[in-house]
Amino acid sequence: MDDVNFARATAAMKPPPSYGVSLRDDLLTKEPKVKDDGRINMNLDSRAVKTLSLLSISKPPLPTSFEEPPPVPPAYSSWNHGQDDWQPFPIKLNIVIQVVGSRGDVQPFVALGTELQKHGHRVRLATHNVFDSFVRDAGLEFFPIGGDPAELMAYMVRNPGLIPSIQSLRAGDIKKKRVMMAEILRGCWLSCISSDPISLDPFVADAIIANPPSFAYVHCAQVLGIPVHLMFTMPWTSTAAFPHPLVNIKFSQGSSTEPLTANYLSYAVVEVLTWQGYVEFAVPKANQRHSEANSREHSLGDVINEWRESIDLEPIAFSEGPRLAETLKIPFTYCWSPALVPKPRDWGNHIDVCGFFFREPPLYTPPPELERFLGAGPPPIYIGFGSIVIDDAASLSGTILEAIRITGCRALISRGWSKLDGPESDSVMFLGDCPHEWLFKHVQAVIHHGGAGTTACGLLNGRPTTIVPFFGDQPFWGDMVAAAGAGPAPIPQKSLNVDRLVDAIRYCLTPQASKAAEEIAVKMRSESGVKQAVASFHANLPRDTLECDIVKGQPAAWVYSRGRTRLKLSKVATDVLSSHLKIDSRGLEMHQSRRTTIETRRWDPITGTIAAAWGVSADLAKAAAGTVVKPVKALQKQGSNVSTDDIPDALAATEMGLPAEYSTVDKKKKSRGCLNTARSLTLGSADGMADFLKRLSSGAIIIPFAFTEGLRNLPLLYGDEVRDYGEIYDWRSGAAVGGKSIVFGLYDGVTGLFMHPYCGAKQEGAIGAAKGVGKGIAGLSSKVFTAVMGMTVYPLQGIYKSILYTANSTTRHSIEIARLTEGRYLANKGRAKGVSDKALMDRFDAITKGVLDG
Repeated sequence: MDDVNFARATAAMKPPPSYGVSLRDDLLTKEPKVKDDGRINMNLDSRAVKTLSLLSISKPPLPTSFEEPPPVPPAYSSWNHGQDDWQPFPIKLNIVIQVVGSRGDVQPFVALGTELQKHGHRVRLATHNVFDSFVRDAGLEFFPIGGDPAELMAYMVRNPGLIPSIQSLRAGDIKKKRVMMAEILRGCWLSCISSDPISLDPFVADAIIANPPSFAYVHCAQVLGIPVHLMFTMPWTSTAAFPHPLVNIKFSQGSSTEPLTANYLSYAVVEVLTWQGYVEFAVPKANQRHSEANSREHSLGDVINEWRESIDLEPIAFSEGPRLAETLKIPFTYCWSPALVPKPRDWGNHIDVCGFFFREPPLYTPPPELERFLGAGPPPIYIGFGSIVIDDAASLSGTILEAIRITGCRALISRGWSKLDGPESDSVMFLGDCPHEWLFKHVQAVIHHGGAGTTACGLLNGRPTTIVPFFGDQPFWGDMVAAAGAGPAPIPQKSLNVDRLVDAIRYCLTPQASKAAEEIAVKMRSESGVKQAVASFHANLPRDTLECDIVKGQPAAWVYSRGRTRLKLSKVATDVLSSHLKIDSRGLEMHQSRRTTIETRRWDPITGTIAAAWGVSADLAKAAAGTVVKPVKALQKQGSNVSTDDIPDALAATEMGLPAEYSTVDKKKKSRGCLNTARSLTLGSADGMADFLKRLSSGAIIIPFAFTEGLRNLPLLYGDEVRDYGEIYDWRSGAAVGGKSIVFGLYDGVTGLFMHPYCGAKQEGAIGAAKGVGKGIAGLSSKVFTAVMGMTVYPLQGIYKSILYTANSTTRHSIEIARLTEGRYLANKGRAKGVSDKALMDRFDAITKGVLDG
């Protein structure tokens, strides 16, 4: 692919100066805000975009090219393991795959799960309830996470981009979507620790694979302390090679933003809009008051933070929510062919482009009427839009039938979720469900919505492709197919008419389109997408912290400490050793094979302190209001819990004309009710006051910590390096970071006085030496001050983290119970193959006595 089509210049990012920037005024261009296909017009000269360019932390010069496609791998096959070099992964994991989307989004992960099972992993696919039988029929475990994909698809068709229309706001779509996302987040969390809903077999995840729209993955991984891996068919990682599929970049005359930088920033724009959800951009000024009332409802960050609190995690700051996966460098595998879109060079080693996922072709016998139609003439074209839900299916059906009549070709039309229909003839047949793997071998071209799976299947069979995109990554795939010459330019569904469809069909039937599609097919047939994705997943696992020290091949779930001995134990090993009284449960703690820490980054002491103080003030105001609100809520709850058994007797007494004294609601019950009311008010007030005091005490640590971190990172603003002292997650790590701060802070500050002038003189002579003196003096003051502050602040931050860990124990206890339950289940069922109690205990004794290397 020609790099000039994507960018023409390099650019370097600078460290961001502030946090929580508001994009309300000018993130998007004024007219139009959103195109018909839902893509966002991005104003490069807006103040917000320029601020985002600073919010993208320092990077090397952005490249202008792509990586070469990888060496030719084994042929596509998710079931042929005849290669001599294939080896199963040695550690057998519980893997939960979390997927949100349509059947086309779920199907590739079914193929992935099947391949993972061949390595001995236990695989659970967590997705929408409607796909239960589809997943279980493939031999995978299923867990329902809620959400209706048909409703989601209908919403996306009405609102193709990130910003909903006023019609959707008035119809309550945003509130429904918010409720659905909250349900999905809860379902994704339960999929990590809940037993199978049918067999009731216990399950606790050892690793998570997810597609980004599921959104829960990193938070679940943070609570469990397990690795997470993202896989997707749409570009989700910032790159200078091409813009985000949902953004249309508008270059104004004299724009100061380079094309590569614009491409890179487009991903930040989408992430910010997704997290913050400013819906007012989609509506006219007359409706801004209505939209502002709904803007909070549209904020995904709001929903996620409320859910995080329910699983004992702290809310994420606005500055960290967007691009969180990139900040944490979560491993990412893109499920498309490098023959179609090579990997950009500015993607790191933790990102792979592996090839499309293809499942094992299902056994399929076509119905007699389909066989007769295929045999009655030349190969037809295929037209279908899968799980897309279209409001006016009759109009679309009419457009398709008229285009077929004009071109004179034969066509198979898939009814899909929109239930396309019309009169059949010798040249037209309407289809129900039919596997694309079989069907696309019998057609000469395909026209569809541009789902990644459907696109891949058509190209693998060498079929020219016309894409009619509705939303999401579909325009991206339309552009990629057109750039490769395998189809015409994509036709956005709102622009689809008879003339454009006729032109598209005629192009697909040309020799050049067939040749281009076949060239792509030849390259794709030499790839093995599913196998490479599994290899990528395994390569990014933390092997050194993943395995049990006692039972090889089992993942560690616990850490046992006794004296100087510290062992990683699997669920089975823990159950066997504890049942034989070999270990004391007081020496057990939850093992985290990969710790995830989400901290608010501070880039200078001024904005860092202001932002922290603002956040603490908001928390204190909310907590202060809680001292009044919580007692009222407690009183309301108390009132709603009045015993209904008393009501009939009281009513009966009144109806008979008897005095109130004759009712069963006597003085004792009234007295008890008063006591309950007083208790509820007292508990509510105490809860509100405790929350206020907690926020106040935490603020006394958060603000100095923000100042110290901002001061530590200050040298980044003038091009100096900053040493990483490591994460702070408890009092031990806090003390360690405090020690490093005083030692390295003083060392770096003093040595910088000499090194900066020396290096500057080597590079720029006398001018460089003068600059180096300035850097050295600035570094000495900031680094020495940081060292002195850090000696106290970092240990206090560690103590604060330890207190939070102890106080927020509800979710942790539920995980511990789930792991113990699964350990008992596995031990009782003999699931630990080839491991007897005696052999396990003998190895434990040998290790604890120092006979073996632990």
